[in-house]
Amino acid sequence: MGTKEQDEAREFLKGFVEEFRNPLGPEDPLPLAPLSRKVTQEEVKGESLELGLRLLSARHAPSWLSASMCHAAVSELLKDDLSPLHCPKDPEQQSDDEPEVVLLQSEPVQRLFINKLREVGMAWQKQLPSPAPCSSQSRLCSVHAIRNTRRKMEDRHVILTDFNQLFGLQDGVEREYYAVFDGHGGVDAATYAATHLHVILSQQEELKSDAATAFKNTFIQTDDMFKTKAKRERMRSGSTGVAVLLASDRLTVAWLGDSQVMLVRQGEPVILMDPHKPEREDEKQRIEDLGGCIAFMGCWRVNGTYAVSRAIGDFDQKPYVSNAADCSSVLLKGDEDYILLACDGFFDVVRPVEVPGLVQEALRETDGSGEKAAHSLVNQAKAAGSSDNITVLLVFLREPRKLLHSETGSETGSKAGN
Repeated sequence: MGTKEQDEAREFLKGFVEEFRNPLGPEDPLPLAPLSRKVTQEEVKGESLELGLRLLSARHAPSWLSASMCHAAVSELLKDDLSPLHCPKDPEQQSDDEPEVVLLQSEPVQRLFINKLREVGMAWQKQLPSPAPCSSQSRLCSVHAIRNTRRKMEDRHVILTDFNQLFGLQDGVEREYYAVFDGHGGVDAATYAATHLHVILSQQEELKSDAATAFKNTFIQTDDMFKTKAKRERMRSGSTGVAVLLASDRLTVAWLGDSQVMLVRQGEPVILMDPHKPEREDEKQRIEDLGGCIAFMGCWRVNGTYAVSRAIGDFDQKPYVSNAADCSSVLLKGDEDYILLACDGFFDVVRPVEVPGLVQEALRETDGSGEKAAHSLVNQAKAAGSSDNITVLLVFLREPRKLLHSETGSETGSKAGN
């Protein structure tokens, strides 16, 4: 880690320790509201990391430091005996044929977590850990998400450029994780996936050897965990999802439903996936083989209900709405421009073949900065008639200005050839 990064870390830690000079007491309010009122033991890690990243990001912590501090704090939290924070048992919510679910009160758990974060900050202010956590390579991400004309915003997205630091992975393979979740019937399923899916992925034995299998197991496990919560809290929502793991020079993509990801290489779109829609012939056959049907009601729907054939949640239509993710993997050659993830609010009105031209147009308008490229794409989708929530996440694999120059260069070469 360079001197500049060390100085940035020390400057941030100085302010953080000053703000949290005293530990939070049992009656002190939390600086941020936790996502849930009650959590299971296996949900503690995801909910704590989510709150910690939100807390540190709001205070402009360097992303690598934020990830490393959250990892250190949650590791200490999980060593503690949390049994005093268990919720009283509710006999009305427990049936004889189901295993007992032990719940913890979320507020005191997160109060304890923030105090652990404070202790890490105090220790690291005196001396940064040795060897200090390394900053991953800096990559420009442009993201924009709007509610559009819908009553509620039900999309969620995740950007983890410091995946290894967040989970303490030290195998020499740099990893980044990006995801877009498009909720329907409420935001609960999308929020749950955005909070827990990457945590479950990090715990898969196959992660280092077979990321596709790790992803498939992860989607099923996330759906199973959400089912327990949905039943307990009477939630009915669902969510499509697309997630990518960038590990060294390999890109692995996993998806459920009709959110999509695409790669652009030297200005040309590379299709990595086929979205799950009820009218897709193999999806229609799968549903019919299970005894279901698809019907056209404004669009094709599973058993006349959901317009997606695979999703997290939607438990009233399982197994017709499947939780089995599809995956693909591609070896990156180094000449790729960017990865684009977006929900169907974008891809229903913009064809993949149109994306490179729209990105180039956005780069030209901003002299190649790339910062607002996602805003431009969202505006294009809205102008093309999308009324849905729209989320666009662009991960630049090369410097945006170089993409603009390469286009200019090719145009010059073309004119010279004429």
